[in-house]
Amino acid sequence: MTVDLRNIRSPIVVFCSKGDNITPPAQALGWILDLYHDVNDIRSFGQTIVYTVHETVGHLGIFVSSGVARKEHDEFSSNIDLIDTLPPGLYEAVFEHKASDSTNPDLILGDWVMRCEARTLDDIRALGGNDSADERRFATAARVSEINLALYRTFAQPMVRALVSSPVAEWMQRLHPLRLQFELFSNANPMMAPVAAMAEQVRTNRRPAAQDNSFIALQEQASRGIVAALDAWRDASEALAERTFLTLYGLPSLQAAAGIDPAATTPLRKPARNPMHHELLQKRIAELKARIPAGGLREAVIRGLLYAGTARASIDERGFEAVRRIRQAHGDLSLSAFKALVREQFFMLLIDSEAALTAIPAMLPAEAETRLKAFDLIKQVLSARGEFSAEDQERIGRVAGLFGADERTSTARDLGVVTPFRPEARAS
Repeated sequence: MTVDLRNIRSPIVVFCSKGDNITPPAQALGWILDLYHDVNDIRSFGQTIVYTVHETVGHLGIFVSSGVARKEHDEFSSNIDLIDTLPPGLYEAVFEHKASDSTNPDLILGDWVMRCEARTLDDIRALGGNDSADERRFATAARVSEINLALYRTFAQPMVRALVSSPVAEWMQRLHPLRLQFELFSNANPMMAPVAAMAEQVRTNRRPAAQDNSFIALQEQASRGIVAALDAWRDASEALAERTFLTLYGLPSLQAAAGIDPAATTPLRKPARNPMHHELLQKRIAELKARIPAGGLREAVIRGLLYAGTARASIDERGFEAVRRIRQAHGDLSLSAFKALVREQFFMLLIDSEAALTAIPAMLPAEAETRLKAFDLIKQVLSARGEFSAEDQERIGRVAGLFGADERTSTARDLGVVTPFRPEARAS
């Protein structure tokens, strides 16, 4: 069975950390570079990928650290609807601590503000990763491993099975050095029984030593020496293993013998392209173009909001919380239907933004007051995050003209003034 990650339709969330020396960010996110040419390629599959990069936590700490759980895990779980509604693309989740002077603190669900910032594949490449020479080395190592396995199964495995019975194999497993070192110091060893009795006696008669006890200082010094020795041994062994790997599997002769072109510069791993996907994509684009003039006030508001917020290249949880409250107060639109509506309007703007914007006035009702209230909702959502930039104001100004609000907007609604989110100010 073939598993293609591009067929996953639920949002993909990736946790990684710069302090992880087992699966660093470049490796944890490298599959994105293997699967896609650019962000539009991700969007063509209707996928949403959100990743977050911690600065210091280690490999296991990403999942078991209480600090990470209180921050990243809690924020992702409390904002799962936001992630599910994000337009298709690549995003990095950035967290800012909630401060006393944070804008619209009532819209922040926890102690942190989560913001999903749009990213490109160049941002993933900037994290590091393998170059073409490294890819050839790993491909050579994989090919050599496959050859060795085939040779073993053909020549050695039948002989081993004939000479070694199941009981002998079991004893060989139990006597393996990595297992034996634990067995020797466990309750399975009868010689360790006195140690258990002595340990219980020590627990019963344990007395805290004074801080100025010379043995305490000696213990701390010995502990630091052991840590330094283990760190030095780890660094030396890892450096030796790395140099050996790079030298051995970087040999052009070995690469050629394994069937790898030593001069190749093209990626060795690229997924197959299904011609049917391209045909379905073109058909979907034609359908969306035909539907650009369709819709009413709801579609126009979502389209205007997406266009006005595009300049920020990020989505703040406060803006989404404002949308959620407005959505709950007006109409019976479910989250799944709202998600589909957002994605459809986003794709229309992506395919032909000018045609999508030009169609907005015809989608709006004739009542001027309804249009003004609808435009006010757009401003409320955008102001939930804070001040407007110059580009924000330019885009909001264009949306105001489309909604007929540019000349009838009062001073209190001036485009350069941030109005706090007011749940009571809702359209009928």
